[in-house]
Amino acid sequence: MNGERAPNILIGRPIERVEDPRFLRGRGQYVADVNKEGQLFAVILRSSVAHGMLRKIDGDSALKIPGVRAVITAPDLGSQVPVIPLRLHPLPQLEPFCQPVLAHDKVRYVGEAMAVVVADTAAIAEDALDHIDVEIDSLPAITDRAGAEAAAATLFEQHGTNVAIKWTAVRGDADKAFQSADYVRRETFRVQRHAALFMEPRGIVAEWDDAAQRLTFWGAAKVAFANRKILADAMGLSEQQIDMVEVDVGGGFGSRGEFYPEDFLIPFAARFLNQPIKWVEDRREHLMTGNHAREIECDVEIAATNDGRILGLRGQSWTDNGAYIRTNGSVAPRNVAQYMSGPYAIENIHLTTSSLTTNKTPAGTYRGPGRFEGDFVRERLIDLMARDLGLDSIEVRRKNLVADAQMPYPFATITPYEFASEFDSGDNHALFELCLEEFGWAEKVELQGKFIDGRYHGISIGCFIEGGAAGPSEDARIVLETDGMFSVYLGSASVGQGIETIMAQIAGDALEVPFDSIRVLHGSTAHVTAGYGSFHSRSTAMGGSAILLAAEALRTKIRAVAAATLGCSPSDVSLDADRARGPSDTSVMYAELSSEPIEAEATFRNKKTTYAYGSLAAHVAVDPGTGQVEVIQVSSTKDVGRMINPATLRGQSVGAIVQGLGGTLLEHLVYDEDGQLLTGTLADYMLPTADDFPNISTTVIELKPAPHIPLGAKGAGEGEIIPIGGVIANAVANALADLGVEPYELPLSPPRIWQLIEAARSSG
Repeated sequence: MNGERAPNILIGRPIERVEDPRFLRGRGQYVADVNKEGQLFAVILRSSVAHGMLRKIDGDSALKIPGVRAVITAPDLGSQVPVIPLRLHPLPQLEPFCQPVLAHDKVRYVGEAMAVVVADTAAIAEDALDHIDVEIDSLPAITDRAGAEAAAATLFEQHGTNVAIKWTAVRGDADKAFQSADYVRRETFRVQRHAALFMEPRGIVAEWDDAAQRLTFWGAAKVAFANRKILADAMGLSEQQIDMVEVDVGGGFGSRGEFYPEDFLIPFAARFLNQPIKWVEDRREHLMTGNHAREIECDVEIAATNDGRILGLRGQSWTDNGAYIRTNGSVAPRNVAQYMSGPYAIENIHLTTSSLTTNKTPAGTYRGPGRFEGDFVRERLIDLMARDLGLDSIEVRRKNLVADAQMPYPFATITPYEFASEFDSGDNHALFELCLEEFGWAEKVELQGKFIDGRYHGISIGCFIEGGAAGPSEDARIVLETDGMFSVYLGSASVGQGIETIMAQIAGDALEVPFDSIRVLHGSTAHVTAGYGSFHSRSTAMGGSAILLAAEALRTKIRAVAAATLGCSPSDVSLDADRARGPSDTSVMYAELSSEPIEAEATFRNKKTTYAYGSLAAHVAVDPGTGQVEVIQVSSTKDVGRMINPATLRGQSVGAIVQGLGGTLLEHLVYDEDGQLLTGTLADYMLPTADDFPNISTTVIELKPAPHIPLGAKGAGEGEIIPIGGVIANAVANALADLGVEPYELPLSPPRIWQLIEAARSSG
């Protein structure tokens, strides 16, 4: 090859996931499969009271039960109970709202950890919970916005208010735009509390090696390096004393892998007793204590000209963050304000979001955080505006989408965490037109509002953006092993997105070697010097770019080693699929090149967000007698800059649509006025099942590569979940237009739709 780079032959191919055979054969290793010799089992004593002063917690009776080894309460943790710090947006004003790993003076939600019981079996530990003497003086529970703002009780008395922080997004002069507008409409929208319900609950196995003074933690996910630092600081260890090891997981979706109280408590117990400790939560425990998401109320107005040009957005929102601001709890409130404009050219914006503390489980991120909520509001407002003005909603969207010639297009600037970003590249109009064509809009529009066989039909379309490639950096290390194989070690984590396959494709092309000669290894903090993990649709763009840099560095090293063997200059060495070649047909196989592995590590740094973008259309049929919404068809188009593996990418798109439909139509975490979770089982918390799946089609294209990412790839794991709530709500409104039904609140469950229909009939 004489040093010339071969064309890509792996990137862009729909290679089957190499991860799948072990899962399909039942050979995956989840945390429940990890067992260590002599391990004990932990269970958590959790508060049954939503809000109260913790007066007493006594585990003496529990300790008398045979097989119980320890009852760990706050005093056992030392003079100061560790508090979980913020991972994202670590603003000083949010520090008072961070969560202690164990309640010690006050409980603030049902499910808050108060003690850890360690026993020979999980059953013994569960039985011991009933023998712990707890006294809590109940306080009024704050369970909604009205209660939080009234502040009849405050969760953090020293703060004096239940408003933790207020985010403000500004662009242009919104007040001036509204004063000059021909048209203004203001509405209130609500999105319900729901959550990322991954397939298996969370779990941890922790082992302390007293002789080596080292801790091993099985069950790491998403952000292992960040969690290692948090754990090291809390336990008074160096980061090098802790190895966090990934296991297989059934999805993450933003919730799995953040630092939870158990991520400290189980390792602490392992060192406290100097024995391996295992903890695996059950489904009720997960529903009650894993990060919740999405709950928001938005009072927003839109301003426009009579011909449908959007002039401005302004208003305020209130997110229910639950009892504490967890590691990433600021992301969704911030995103709602900054990105509510989506892919539309809205020059004047003034939006605020207040993060409220209530006596509910703390909230965090969930696939498309804040964007799902903001898109619901914006897309509903656009349809309402079009109807009021007598305009075609398709033409309104065409008129207002950011054009290719306007790129890069700045979003509103968010404060107090000062952050300005811009839509980096894209052709929204091309994706919009493609979606209309793929969906068959021209034919289906004839069904709009029609009553056929006892059901009303409606169609709708919406547009979205998806942020990706969050910085500041990502690491990769590549090793040419003595057997001629290439081992690729990643700082990115596997949360079900198929990185073992995707990264092998990137590495194979970068190294110009066959796919089968690549081994991708991830899941341990020992693999690379640093890593920022998998969130914000960053793994491919950031981790893949780090692979490109590491591959180039490794190829340089291989040439140098081969030159010494072949007796030539490194510049005379060319690299083939399995060997290094020198002049005069001399060569040496990679497996014979060196008695020691040859390796290179590289860091890719990035400060700019990428933006995938696209459109999504839906066709629904609504039964007015039951309120049942059937999703007949969903079609989406998305530009991701560059596709590494079309098959896995389309799988991500379909999964995002189905997950979004669950949140739009079914899923709802409901609390009563006392802060008790009423939907604590899968009999109460409804999820989409296989027979609920609509006819889904997705089209993913490569149109506008990311300008600052070497791969050209944009984030693609979240996209279609973002617009689905607004699109389905608009389709339902279009179906029921003759009845005057306008949904302003999710989920669009049968009881809610039926009630809206009945209310419209009564008022008509």
